[in-house]
Amino acid sequence: VQLQASGGGLVQPGGSLRLTCATSGVTPDHYATGWFRQAPGKEREGVSCITNDDGMIFYADSVKGRFTITRDNAKKTVYLQMNNLNPDDTGVYYCYVLAPTPYWGQGTLVTVSS
Repeated sequence: VQLQASGGGLVQPGGSLRLTCATSGVTPDHYATGWFRQAPGKEREGVSCITNDDGMIFYADSVKGRFTITRDNAKKTVYLQMNNLNPDDTGVYYCYVLAPTPYWGQGTLVTVSS
């Protein structure tokens, strides 16, 4: 199982980014998938996840209304659309699949700064 996260970068406050998590060796729609992030000097926190069978979606309170998680089953890819970014969103974003052992991508850095 491999997960490849991409799409991070430097963006100004109020800007948008879309993160992509391409998977191989696993069928992500069979398992819960999602994103964590880790800000400098802080613990890793859950951002969003989507469950397997019923596709229920969860968001951290801090990103509700701004972030959207989606999954393309045919491409075995999970996305995180991030809008109206602010400096508190800065961090390394990791995608994961609970299959059922957790598998993690390598992380992609998001920096929100003017």
